[in-house]
Amino acid sequence: MKLGFVSAILPELSLEQVLAFARDEGFACVEAMCWPDGKAERKYAGVTHVEVASLTQSKADEILGLCDRHGVSLTALGYYPNPLDPNPEVARVAVNHLKRVIAAAPKLGLKNVNSFVGRDWTRSVDDNWPRFLKTWRPLIAFAEDHGVKVGIENCPMSFTKDEWPGGKNLMTTPVIWRRAFSDIPSKHFGLNYDPSHFVLQQMDPASPLREFQDKIFHFHAKDVKMRRDRINDVGVFAHPLEWHQPRIPGYGEMDWGKFMSALMETRYRGPVCIEVEDDTFGKTLDGRKHALRVAGNVLRPFFG
Repeated sequence: MKLGFVSAILPELSLEQVLAFARDEGFACVEAMCWPDGKAERKYAGVTHVEVASLTQSKADEILGLCDRHGVSLTALGYYPNPLDPNPEVARVAVNHLKRVIAAAPKLGLKNVNSFVGRDWTRSVDDNWPRFLKTWRPLIAFAEDHGVKVGIENCPMSFTKDEWPGGKNLMTTPVIWRRAFSDIPSKHFGLNYDPSHFVLQQMDPASPLREFQDKIFHFHAKDVKMRRDRINDVGVFAHPLEWHQPRIPGYGEMDWGKFMSALMETRYRGPVCIEVEDDTFGKTLDGRKHALRVAGNVLRPFFG
């Protein structure tokens, strides 16, 4: 396994600057964000370190040259929209750009693209299912044609009022994964596994690893801090923004020694990319760089 990070936390930097930072801090790899041009609809979105819409093979070769120069590889291309948005135009834009990301990956010698499956957050899982299949069966067929594996992050995406109550990502739990992988039985359809989302959902983050080890295509390392003192009077959690906070590894509730031991007992030997989605060390670029350094120091002992 190789230790890296998700480029979304360094939006001010060019890809070359991101790679140089990774090299200088001893990171082996980076997941490169590939959002389309335009205003981001949420925090940490809208970051573009590889512009897939205009990516020619010549430009891709230049990027690969930068990777070789700095000794840092790309693990995957990342784009995390809502392809099942109830607004048909929003969903259409997401699906079309996701296809561009998938088509761009082979130009960079990559076999992995990471995303969300999306969801109409006002409807149940069952009510979302027909549209999920209608959208994702052809998307996975498209990925198969390009030799690309699509890893779905298991984030509930139910953190803001416009994402409540169902969240904007359908594939959040093992029971839904089993159903999805049964209905779309492709070796190119799998997971970008983030254990912090299981902690958020009051689940054991390690328990699904063995069952889904061959479906884990990519891995995000993020932690979470729970605020169990903020339970409302009837014993039901209030809005998620009020009772949880994303943290870097080592600053939340994850037992990383126990978890990494369980991960290493599986067949997964792919990248582990730190995802920074908090302000532990401040909101400045220097603070976010420091967060990556600290998280790297927490996890690096597991990588020899």
